Amino acid sequence: MRLKTALSSVLILLALAGCSRSEGGANSASRPAAPDSGALTTSGGKAERSSAGATAEAEIRDVSLSQADASQAASVPTERKIIRNAALTIESDAPAEGQRRIASIAEQRGGFVVTSESRHQDGDGERGYEVVTMEVRIPFAQFDAVLGEIRGVGSAVVDEKITGQDVTEEYIDLEARARTQRAFEAQLLELLKRAGGVTEALEVQRALATVRTEIERLEGRRRFLENQSSLSTIKVTLRPAGVLAGASTRGFFPGLKRAFANGIDVALSITLGLIQVIIALIPVFLLIVLPLMLLFRFSMRRRRRNAPPPPTAAAPPVG
Repeated sequence: MRLKTALSSVLILLALAGCSRSEGGANSASRPAAPDSGALTTSGGKAERSSAGATAEAEIRDVSLSQADASQAASVPTERKIIRNAALTIESDAPAEGQRRIASIAEQRGGFVVTSESRHQDGDGERGYEVVTMEVRIPFAQFDAVLGEIRGVGSAVVDEKITGQDVTEEYIDLEARARTQRAFEAQLLELLKRAGGVTEALEVQRALATVRTEIERLEGRRRFLENQSSLSTIKVTLRPAGVLAGASTRGFFPGLKRAFANGIDVALSITLGLIQVIIALIPVFLLIVLPLMLLFRFSMRRRRRNAPPPPTAAAPPVG
């Protein structure tokens, strides 16, 4: 009886904690609110709680709340959690050399290269050009220094975007909710030790599995925010200067060359389209049109052959 009453109180605490998730992270940093004596009574308030059950519930709450208070000071972050990322497009006469320099800068600053790709693209001239795309992760404290060094890799920065997101409130909220779930876990572990039968033990284990799943989810999200805020991401694109500025496509003669090339492409497309239509009509002509023409000629010849001869006119009498 005492175990059932204590299990009921823990489930009520779990429900109250689930309802209070949307109230914000800063307010949830305090200890979880314990239900009053009325919430721990039996249905309708008709039956009174036994003194032994009250003692067990009080002991369990004291254990869980003391654990939450002990971990509170160590869990609250001492600095703001900010996610800072950047994306740059840089003009460079030697993209491959810039690729090596950026990788060296990231390693010297305690970072690393996530992805590095070099591809060849066709240009307007006889030769194409090389484009390099990189993504590096560097410590948050080295963000500004690394960004300044990367700007100096090429001749000019034509596009730059820096983003920042403050996730301190969400981080604190995750910490508070995780402490609350750990307090519930401690309560359920105490109840599991006092389980007097298989049915009661199974009920406690089901509740314990739910609480542990929620703890793992909160911890996973917290670790993700910790990783994103401690390491910043910088994406860099290196291209030749003429490609970015469009200098090779400006002016009368480049435009005339481009128009002539486009006209040839259109003429070739029309010619290829006509050839495709003719090739598609050949089976139709051989399988449908030609047999119909032969059948029509055969029927016309047969009709002429079976037609009666025309009547001959009578000769006029000789006078």
